[in-house]
Amino acid sequence: MKRINGVLLLFLMTNLLTGCSVIEGIFKAGLWSGIIFVVVIVALLIWLITRFMGGGGNRQ
Repeated sequence: MKRINGVLLLFLMTNLLTGCSVIEGIFKAGLWSGIIFVVVIVALLIWLITRFMGGGGNRQ
């Protein structure tokens, strides 16, 4: 059981620390670049969710 917890902890740490380095790189490019990047990603996610959930406005 301890081995599974250790592997899970290592897996979570590597994924979370990678995400932090991505955010750090975005904000090194500049605050406005980071804001624009986040807005584009959120808009893309909303668009994808509406496409897969049956939205899109092409109903007749």
